[in-house]
Amino acid sequence: MNNSIGVMQGRLLPKYKGRYQAHPVKYWQKEFQIAQNIGLECIEFILDYNDYEINPLLNKKGLNEIKSIYQKTGVAVKTICADYFMESPLYLEDPIIFEKNQDVLLKLINNSNEIGSTNIVIPCVDKSSLDSEFKINHFVKALQPAIDLCEIYQINLSLETDLNPNSFIELISKFQSNRITVNYDIGNSAALGFNPIEELEAYGDRITDIHIKDRTLGGGSVVLGTGNADFELFFNVLKNYDYKGPFIMQAFRDDEGVEICKQQLQWILPFIK
Repeated sequence: MNNSIGVMQGRLLPKYKGRYQAHPVKYWQKEFQIAQNIGLECIEFILDYNDYEINPLLNKKGLNEIKSIYQKTGVAVKTICADYFMESPLYLEDPIIFEKNQDVLLKLINNSNEIGSTNIVIPCVDKSSLDSEFKINHFVKALQPAIDLCEIYQINLSLETDLNPNSFIELISKFQSNRITVNYDIGNSAALGFNPIEELEAYGDRITDIHIKDRTLGGGSVVLGTGNADFELFFNVLKNYDYKGPFIMQAFRDDEGVEICKQQLQWILPFIK
């Protein structure tokens, strides 16, 4: 495999306000140099719901700064994790919230094109889980205007869900566009007890973003190799698919960040390479 290897934003830095995953406001720039130093090629930027107005992804100054840092370090923002839609799910019917969500997503797509990003991950788990037919139908409807723009810019909306393989592929089939793709999280699938073979058989050719994580069955994130994720099985089966996307380290973190990430990066590299 000749894929980019990157990290979820903030994993190489001290926790922002004690949060496990968040865009580190005011010190996010430091991570790019650290990523370069340890041999990473990209950072999956996060758009949080909190303070989203000042996120670099949504203003011209911030976009220019991202491009400038890329020129200096060679560390790209190829993918974006839109955690904003965890707090404000796209299936919400309230007309004011619906319009706001649409505005944020369309602006994010436009700005992603400006910095060369090719994937926007839409989380549909936990608070934003698609756990009813009603939510699924409204989610599909809400994405339609965004798909048109994604077709123009060739940007994928990569869905991260907790649906079983059959339900997930059924969801994807509701969209008449190859721009609706799959974000595969190794740890989340292990926690849900899913079989990697069944998952990849269902939608292996639609995966455009992979999160590297380990979790226990029904439990939380743990250091790579200590949970229920079967990395050997997953990577052996993945070889049957022409996966060209990045591998993003979203592994267990402590308060400090960088050293635990480096240790787990060395552990996973033999599987990737």
